[in-house]
Amino acid sequence: MTLTICQWTPGSHERTVIGMTFVDLQQDWASGVAARLSADGFARVDKIRTRAQLVTLGSSLGRIVPHRDSDTDGVTTLEDRGGFGNRIGFEGFGTGKLTPHTDRSGVMEPPALLMVCCGQKASTGGECLATDGLAVYLDLAMNDPQALDALSQPRTALFGGAAGYLGSIFESGKSGRIRVRYRTDDLVKYSPEITRYLSVLAAAIKRHTITFALETGEGYVLHNHRWMHGRTAFVGNRVMHRLSLDPHPEFAIPSGFAPDVPAVMPG
Repeated sequence: MTLTICQWTPGSHERTVIGMTFVDLQQDWASGVAARLSADGFARVDKIRTRAQLVTLGSSLGRIVPHRDSDTDGVTTLEDRGGFGNRIGFEGFGTGKLTPHTDRSGVMEPPALLMVCCGQKASTGGECLATDGLAVYLDLAMNDPQALDALSQPRTALFGGAAGYLGSIFESGKSGRIRVRYRTDDLVKYSPEITRYLSVLAAAIKRHTITFALETGEGYVLHNHRWMHGRTAFVGNRVMHRLSLDPHPEFAIPSGFAPDVPAVMPG
């Protein structure tokens, strides 16, 4: 098993591999990933050969959180299911583009980590999208603080429908760290007070979105309270395996981000 350490070139989508950490034990693997998540909320991983290995490695990093669409092992298999993917909230089972979003925004405590592994790449398209919420936050703080203030106000976004979660896109916790909740489908209603700022937010997200492809066995882990994720549209039998996790306490991975630290490109 290897953990690939990369450096992204600012302003581009190019990455340079600057090192590879070879690990033999699950705990070593989990410790390496946890260190990257603590640093910037994102880690790339590879050489995950089987679904069982994905579950084993995920379990070493955190407690698997069942998803509405997951199987008994906690894995959700995202693939084209035809018309099923046209239903609201089930777009992940289609072939269309998914704009960057956070997972499980409609519950009070969304799972902290998202682990994704490629089971089969698409014939064309299907690249992954990832957006650092900290980079977006700092962008707005510098270029449109009025928008940032509005998007941080409580009770301005209802996620998940009438029985969902009423909060904000940028939510401040007791520790002063910021957590991100965001989606653009029909399962969110934004208040009139912030609607005019949504285009500003979307433009900032676009500026900081990274696009990258995954080969079979490659994947990533991101902090769902900081990073948004999505994909481009695709053609072919694309298969992705996903786990939702809450990290084991011993790793002490902080939630969200501190608003006064510099953003970084993922490693």
